[in-house]
Amino acid sequence: MLKTFIERPVLSTVISILLLLLGIISLTTLPITQFPDIAPPTVQVTASYPGANAEVVARSVATPIEEAVNGVEHMTYMTSNSSNDGSMTLNVYFSQGTDPDIAAVNVQNRVSKALSQIPQEAVQTGVSTQKVQNSIIMFVALASKDTTYNETFLQNYIKINLVPQLQRIPGVGQAQPFGTHDYSMRIWLKPDRLTAYNLSPQDVTSAIKDQSLEAAPGRLGESSKEVFEYVLKYKGKLNKVKDYENIIIKANSDGSMIRLQDVARVEFGSYTYSSNSVLNGGPTSGVAIFQTAGSNANDILTEAKKQLDEFSKTLPKGVETVIMYNSKDSLDSSIDQVKHTLIEAFILVFIVVFIFLQDFRSTLIPAIAVPVAIIGTFFFMSLFGFSINLLTLFALVLAIGIVVDDAIVVVEAVHAKMESTTLNAKDATIESMSEISGAIVSITLVMAAVFVPVGFMQGPAGVFYRQFAFTLAIAILISAVNALTLSPALSALFLKNPHAEEHKDGHEAKKGFAKRFFTAFNIAFTAMTDKYINSLKFLIKRKWVAVSG
Repeated sequence: MLKTFIERPVLSTVISILLLLLGIISLTTLPITQFPDIAPPTVQVTASYPGANAEVVARSVATPIEEAVNGVEHMTYMTSNSSNDGSMTLNVYFSQGTDPDIAAVNVQNRVSKALSQIPQEAVQTGVSTQKVQNSIIMFVALASKDTTYNETFLQNYIKINLVPQLQRIPGVGQAQPFGTHDYSMRIWLKPDRLTAYNLSPQDVTSAIKDQSLEAAPGRLGESSKEVFEYVLKYKGKLNKVKDYENIIIKANSDGSMIRLQDVARVEFGSYTYSSNSVLNGGPTSGVAIFQTAGSNANDILTEAKKQLDEFSKTLPKGVETVIMYNSKDSLDSSIDQVKHTLIEAFILVFIVVFIFLQDFRSTLIPAIAVPVAIIGTFFFMSLFGFSINLLTLFALVLAIGIVVDDAIVVVEAVHAKMESTTLNAKDATIESMSEISGAIVSITLVMAAVFVPVGFMQGPAGVFYRQFAFTLAIAILISAVNALTLSPALSALFLKNPHAEEHKDGHEAKKGFAKRFFTAFNIAFTAMTDKYINSLKFLIKRKWVAVSG
């Protein structure tokens, strides 16, 4: 079978070109990250019970939800936190490889069953379930240079004008503003007034609920014999301080009415004041950008930077955007360093092979085989769902020194066969491959046996080992395929018997310097080898010297 590839070099070339093209196509579509995503998929359930302390929240809200969610498919463990501000957060962690979207749906189904067991106030406030994005790639702050704009204004400006643009970027999983400073109508009750009027907070909330609501009034004269039909309009929920102040809490028997402004102070402000953000002495608000699994962080950050540049042109005077964290800088720097190492390693291998083989034609064969193995690896990385990260690139750097050996073994075997016989390159290649093909397969299997088992480790550490080991093993396997197909075909085409007829005089004179250099190198290398062998003989006879050393 191997003879077929040697006699039909086009077949070997087509196989290599196909691998090369598939690798190039995959290279343009593979996600780029600094490290593989090792964080387990997480789904977060949040709820709020206004006015309750941590103990009440844990007992009446957290416990029913925990009991309902416990045991959801592929769950590993969960953590819960209840606070004195009435909030509850439940994080449910799943085994590595679980689809976070499916996990969120399963958790939501369990939470829905528990809603009937928790207080109605908590249900009305909202119980949300969402998957947690762990890979933050950028944090942007909107800062005011003075006190003209407060944190509440800045956060709402971000939510209205910036967050929708960021969430439309392909690959962005979530654009999350930090803080809870949404514009809200705050009602500050006056306990002494409530006592004087014999009212309770429940009376106030009931009045607000009844008089500030969305409703569908309908129509007048519909389906009747009247000439005109009138559509009734209702302004909906109240949105001004004055409207809230005029809400009627209680009507007395004498015809007087107690309004909300009589028992409370109404203020249009922030939803909470539990946090405060300051940058360079001025108020600020920030938004974090998270990427989805399998997305290209470099493309996301480039597009986000464009959106921020456009967004900055529409900002009010005295407000500016500040990029507090950007993983693109470290990502580009790290990957560029690995790319340079990859290129340098290839050049060094090419030089070393040329010096020792002392033939440009022989050097050309490993130089062709190595890129095919390295670039072809990207196709299989895409099949396995890997990303271009520091680990996979580092594996490719190491693979250069390993995959070049297969091509060198073929070239050296053909050289040795031609020097010991009068066969031409094609016949020498056929005989050489019949002798060394078993050795190439054995070397490949031994190397694969070293790396492949490591890739089956579990847990977060297993993700690192898997991407590194499988990338290296794939490159080695492709190199073996090249050594059995491409390298023999190229050897039969490129190599010439050293005992063949010499070239023309002009060409021979041109090669004179190279021959003199290689002759001197061989003499020096042989002398160094002899000294090394003599030193080994000396140490073997005097073992105490080696042991003491």
